[in-house]
Amino acid sequence: MDILLDTHSMIWFINGENIPSKSKLAIQDTSNNCYISIASLWEIAIKLSINKLEMNIAFDQVEAFIIENKINLLPVTVSHLKQLQKLALIHLDPFDRIIISQALANHLTIVSKDQIFKQYNVHTLWK
Repeated sequence: MDILLDTHSMIWFINGENIPSKSKLAIQDTSNNCYISIASLWEIAIKLSINKLEMNIAFDQVEAFIIENKINLLPVTVSHLKQLQKLALIHLDPFDRIIISQALANHLTIVSKDQIFKQYNVHTLWK
């Protein structure tokens, strides 16, 4: 399975918080291709810089955490932006909109509890 972590899923995974068992197993299963969007790292950096987020590791350790957990960094490409341009204006969060666009363009399942994602033609996992 090819999965894309929503920002909160990545934060919860880093912090060891309660992610549903099937979702956590999918993240930890190295036979799956697991991705995190560079947009999620951007969002995390912003929230840390304005003190709206606490994590169990410093931001400069996030890259090592990603590598150690065999999570692939997904850049934002022109094809993602083309998909974003076609995306219905249902979800208003710009970070979530690019994550949805990346999932659609790359046929990825998003690991997220965000119920709004289900209003798009995108696969989600939160079990």
